[in-house]
Amino acid sequence: MPHDHDYSASAPPVAPVEITQRELHGRRWDDEYGWMRDHTDPRLLAYLRAEREYYDAAAVGRERLRDELFHEVEQRLLPTDDSVSWRHGSVFYYTRTVTGSEYGQFLRRRNHSDSGDVITDVVLDEAELAGSEGYAAIGVREPSPDNTLLAYSVDTTGDEVYRLRFRDLSTLHDLPEELPRTYYTGAWSADSRTFFYTVHDRLFRPYQVWRHTIGTPVAADVLVRQEDDARFELTVAATRDGEWIVIEARSRTTTEHHLVPTSDAAADPILALPRVDGVEARVEHADGRLLITTNATTPEFAVSLVMAPTLQELRRSGPAAPDTAAPLGPASTSGATLEELVLSGDGERVIRCHPLRGFVLVELRRDGFPLLRAVDRHSGTALEIDAGIAAGTVTLLPHFDCADTAVTIRVESLIEPPSWWSVDLATGGRTLLKRTEVIGYDPAGYRTERRHATAPDGTQVPVTLAWHAATPHDGTAPALLWGYGAYESCDDPAFDELLPSLLDRGVVYALTHPRGGGENGRGWWLDGHLAAKANTFTDHIAVADWLAETGIADGARIASRGLSAGGLLQGVIVNRRPDRWAAIVAEVPFVDVVTSMLDPDIPLTVNEWEEWGDPRRPDEFAWLWAYSPYENEPDGPRPALLVTAALHDPRVMVHEPAKWVARLRARAKPSDAPLYLRTELGAGAHTGPAGRYAHFRYEAEIAAFVLTAITHA
Repeated sequence: MPHDHDYSASAPPVAPVEITQRELHGRRWDDEYGWMRDHTDPRLLAYLRAEREYYDAAAVGRERLRDELFHEVEQRLLPTDDSVSWRHGSVFYYTRTVTGSEYGQFLRRRNHSDSGDVITDVVLDEAELAGSEGYAAIGVREPSPDNTLLAYSVDTTGDEVYRLRFRDLSTLHDLPEELPRTYYTGAWSADSRTFFYTVHDRLFRPYQVWRHTIGTPVAADVLVRQEDDARFELTVAATRDGEWIVIEARSRTTTEHHLVPTSDAAADPILALPRVDGVEARVEHADGRLLITTNATTPEFAVSLVMAPTLQELRRSGPAAPDTAAPLGPASTSGATLEELVLSGDGERVIRCHPLRGFVLVELRRDGFPLLRAVDRHSGTALEIDAGIAAGTVTLLPHFDCADTAVTIRVESLIEPPSWWSVDLATGGRTLLKRTEVIGYDPAGYRTERRHATAPDGTQVPVTLAWHAATPHDGTAPALLWGYGAYESCDDPAFDELLPSLLDRGVVYALTHPRGGGENGRGWWLDGHLAAKANTFTDHIAVADWLAETGIADGARIASRGLSAGGLLQGVIVNRRPDRWAAIVAEVPFVDVVTSMLDPDIPLTVNEWEEWGDPRRPDEFAWLWAYSPYENEPDGPRPALLVTAALHDPRVMVHEPAKWVARLRARAKPSDAPLYLRTELGAGAHTGPAGRYAHFRYEAEIAAFVLTAITHA
């Protein structure tokens, strides 16, 4: 097969075919585009460019609508705006959007030590950090305990490889030391002289925790912990009270925790909670004891205290060997016991907990929505904090101290812009700190509510709807669904400045919550992964059918959209029910499921087996093959399909959507609607372009594709 291939932007590209034969579990199959897995093959880039040119040529007809949508969003944005500030010691930090800039700023506000005057400094200007292609994404941004230094990391390509630097906050200049390959999460020692950070391997798995001492050569950094089991990833963070650094090893179903005292950064890590298969935990620290959120005693998690031995005793005993450390469970060894705190009830999923002065603050879920509960540690009385608005989301802001008795929450919905409130945990009193100003927008003109559709097996599937008050539910409205449904991730309602433009055009927006996500707790995830994964797909389809049957939407004008695992969802539903959709947008879709899960040498495969299955096992191969979009094809004429990809994406490699589109093109029928592959060929992330305005330009482009399809269907 020659390496050169002729393409024309006026005709759909045809990718070169080079057969790779595979055989497993008695099944033999051909992969005509397996060669694309070699990203150094010049044919791949040529094909991606040809597809992008073909897409761009077709998109010219939607430029006017795209520009109109972007202009509407731009008019709603407050050009310059400051976030709610948070206190870190004696300094307040906040962020700012800047007029005309793609990127924001990180600022601090402090009192002058002599005059007492308030001084404001721009600590970090993201626009100045962008690479040659204008891309910048912040990974770590951690002020030191004494506010003299800032640890920050930047990715300038979208591949999630972050360069870590340290900025002197007295001069606002960077120190000489620089670490070129780091990942998310980091933590400071108590004396602000040592920083713990993570490093990922060649497959982008964070597998090491290192420590760097300020003012010393990077070459002298010390490896603190290495995780050799490819199913596990490492993170590092300080406890809320700043006394311990927690190194967590986490697979999809199991965790392990080591502790390092922040007062002695050079100490060997203490194995506090060893890994026990199927047992997960999140760790905090309060009054010399571990405060643990765990599923050791109940599948939906509970909050417990490790009573003995105390952490001081653990520290005196030194590093524990795995066979002598106390396992986390209802009956443990080495004298360690669990005292379960009654902080949740039936039908509730506990997410994590936080110790505060006199309270334990619990993040949990109930009836498909997030909820906060503040429990008085002395009286046991509980205060519930919810969104307080229809189909709304309440989020706890992470910046608070364990000595605080008030926290800041963010409240929003699909139609209600974010507002920030200070909540007194003793009284429940709320003080409005900030409300997002959306120019020319009035939430009173829109409606939102949580409803349920019935899945084929009778399960009630939540769906959050939004629509313009003037849009009738008489079977004439077009609709757009968004779905994900994986990793126990929760797609909670959030405001998007572009959404009013769709609702103003009569579109009903439906945020689906299929099994595989975590909206209804751990059981909701368990019933939508591994062998039960098909429930995710049938749930999403059931919502679309329900919209049509109830007259909320026109059944001939329904579109669907999803990203990554949500892109897989789109690939499956376009195959199983092509008649249901007027258009599908599959963003960076995980569609080459069987082949990717068979290859442990690409990112994420090994630690994804607990989510999707291991095709080396015959039964798991069978269920993966049954839904993998690449191994199946639409059962009827294909609707309009827009697929996106990113050249530097480390999560869904660019060859997956490329292979899928190439095969769909080769097997296309005359009755199929148009098919496009839009690849970010330069700097770009898994979630699309970075930058404030670039993001909305991209969103307007996608919305123009959807609107064209569902308003002309």
